[in-house]
Parts: sequence; C-alpha cells; structure tokens
Amino acid sequence: MTDDDNEVGRRDFLRRAGVMGLGVALGGRLPAPLGRASRSPNEKVVVAVMGLNGRGLVHAQNFARLANSEVAYLCDVDTTVLGKAMNATRQARAPKAIEDFRRALDDKSVDAVSIATPDHWHAPMAILALKAGKHVYLEKPCGHNPREGELLVAAAQRYGKHVQQGSQQRSSARTIEALQMIREGVIGKPYLVRGWYANTRGGIGHGKPAPVPANLNYELWQGPAPRTPYHDNVVHYNWHWFRRWGTGEICNNGTHEIDIARLALGVDYPTSVTSTGGRYHFDDDWEFPDTQDVTFEFAGGKTIIWQGQSCNGLKPFDRGRGTAIYGTSGSMVLDRDGYLLYDVKQKLVKENLEPKKGNGLELTGDDAATSMHMENLLGAIRTGETLRAPIADAAKSVHLCHLGNIAQYTRHKLRTDPANGRIVGDADATRYWSRSYAPGWEPTV
Repeated sequence: MTDDDNEVGRRDFLRRAGVMGLGVALGGRLPAPLGRASRSPNEKVVVAVMGLNGRGLVHAQNFARLANSEVAYLCDVDTTVLGKAMNATRQARAPKAIEDFRRALDDKSVDAVSIATPDHWHAPMAILALKAGKHVYLEKPCGHNPREGELLVAAAQRYGKHVQQGSQQRSSARTIEALQMIREGVIGKPYLVRGWYANTRGGIGHGKPAPVPANLNYELWQGPAPRTPYHDNVVHYNWHWFRRWGTGEICNNGTHEIDIARLALGVDYPTSVTSTGGRYHFDDDWEFPDTQDVTFEFAGGKTIIWQGQSCNGLKPFDRGRGTAIYGTSGSMVLDRDGYLLYDVKQKLVKENLEPKKGNGLELTGDDAATSMHMENLLGAIRTGETLRAPIADAAKSVHLCHLGNIAQYTRHKLRTDPANGRIVGDADATRYWSRSYAPGWEPTV
C-alpha cells in the first residue's frame, strides 16, 4: 500500500466515522453544529493566513493545497518572513501579501482566517475576525489568559461562526479510535492521565536594547500588549518565554497533551490545581519554569498530571511527548503516532502505530492530522460538518493550562469551581485572570 493509499484511507475513516467516533469517545460532549450550512460541498472557501513564521507557513501551505480552498492573503508584520511565505505557498493564483491583517478582514470575499501569530494576538485577532464575519482556525493557546478564552467562546457564540482550535491530534484516526476504546471500557474506569513534553531547549541570554529591524513593524507586532522597547532576544521565537507575549511551555505544548488527557477522562474543569517547578537550567531572561509538574484534581477521583521538561530531554516511555492513561483494568500510552494498550499486568494487548515514527518536537509540526483538522473546518463551513475542536470545548483545555501557570506564579494550591473553572476565594490568584492592554486594543465581544 502506498503513502497516498494510506492517506485516502485515513481521510475515508474520518469522513465515515471520525466525527461520530469522536462524539462517542467524548460521551456526546461536542457542542451541536451551528445552523444548517447552505453552501455546496464543492464550493471554494477563501482563507487569509495571519502570522507566517514557522507554524503559520504550514497553515498557508495546507489551505493552499486542500481541495476547493484558496489562500487569498498572507499577512505578517515582518517583510522578510512574508516574502519567504509567498515563495513557499503554491497555488494557481498567488495570494496577496499584506502587513496589516485588518485589510483582509475588510475583504468580504474572505470566508475564514487562519491565525498562527504570537500568543498575545490570538484571542484579540480572532474576535476581530468574528466581528468581521469570518470563520477562524486558531492555533493554541486560544488566549493569553483565562479571560480571553471566555471572551472568545462568547464571541463565537454571538457571531455564529466556526472557531476550530489547532488541537490537531483530535483529527488523528488513531487517537479517535483510542479515545473511543477508552470510552467503551477497554482499560476499565480511567482515573489518572500523565502527560509530558520533554525537549532540550537552550538559553535565551540577557537581551539588550537594539534598533528595530527595518523589516519588522514592531508596533503592530506588539499589538494588544503594553509597549516596551525592542530587545534583541525576543523576536521571532523567544517571545514564548516572556509573560508580556507568551504563555510558557504548558500552553505552548502542554495544551495538546492536557487536551487528550481531559478527553480520555471525560472531564472539564478541576476542583484544585497545584504546580511545582522553576527555571533551573540557565540564568537568562526566560520568565516561565523550564521544569514544571502540574496536578489537576477533578470530581469523581480523577487526576491529570502534566510534566514539562523544556531543557531536559529524558523521554518518558521513549517519547518526547505523549500521555499515559491509567484505568482499573489496564493502561494505554497514546501519542501522535498512535497507541499501545496494556492489561493491568503490563502485558501488551494491542498496538496501533504509524509505520514511520514522527517527530513530535518539530516546531512547524506539519502532519496528516493537521491537514485533516483544517479540512474539518472547511467541511464545517461548507456543509455544517461537526468541528472536532470547537472553541467551546477546546478552550477548556487551554483554561487548565492557564490555571497551571497561575498556580506556579502564586506557589500555592488553587481551589476552582468545577462548573466554570473560576478560581474560588483567592484574590492573589485572581489578579492573573486577565491582563492590561495597549490603548485601543482590549478585546470586547
């Protein structure tokens, strides 16, 4: 069987059983689709891609090659990045290159936007897109803080547009199969999930004030964030490790494993959150822990533990990232390549893995699941297909990650309301619920 045959088989599986299977795996937890779509299944969907360094280029290339999809705009505040993306995005009609994303929002022919900007832009940009009548594909995390997640969910509901979070493992056929098996009792009652991410990142040094590069619109890059002078160790990737723009490793990568953990256990919001860790590996400007263990406790005796190792790549279960799901009669190790199923005596009962092992630590993260996840959004726009990571549900996983950060900031256990994830009786922790914004940029619904 060829790679093309495998791809057709995966897509056929998802079309026939993927959405239904994921709904069963989640116990019917996916929100109902939006109102009936009136478009043809073959109608072209026009997309604008915003933020093109790294992951954003994957967005552009996928939307350009998917059937009946066209990239009309490539948007980036760095002209060098924009030029590279223009050269690397292949389709019959070349997209327009723009610096200010608002030009694309003004174009009524654009149906959807795909956002892969720095985290501080995610929710504000997505909300502006929804107000402009666009559907949204949004990289995780869906917001810079818990309040932005709440606003985005409210905006999607108010404006009646689809928002698909980039939690692409939900579109993996093997993950859908694994979650359905767990829901059907293959490991008994699941009670604990351990998720992890292990990498060997270097330090970022101590940044120095520097002239803004001529190719960068730093004012628009900062956007909603309070203004600060340009430093030489921030743009383009190291912003992840500064609280002004980024959200740390737990939101950057832990979002994926915590999402799978939450789905496996069938939980939403915790009753308590604790975090331990610190910045151990380098003396530099990095403002988040490089080593972090976060424990989320839920009603019904269920627990998620996430282990972040930004700078020590020792791999649990010989995987750089993944989840281990423990049940009363067995266990499962699940990652982007598939799963291993064990009985309670650790005997391997079943395995279903990709023939060729992927690299879950690769920054751009292009894979079949990403393409199928984007195709799922296109199907939702055209025919009302059920989204696999609708923001109303996927935002809950990001919310847990923010709670993990807040527990780390405060250095004490958080008590949370399992009905809505809100912090209970803790003024110190609640001050991290939102942020201050640059004048004119605060998101509103």
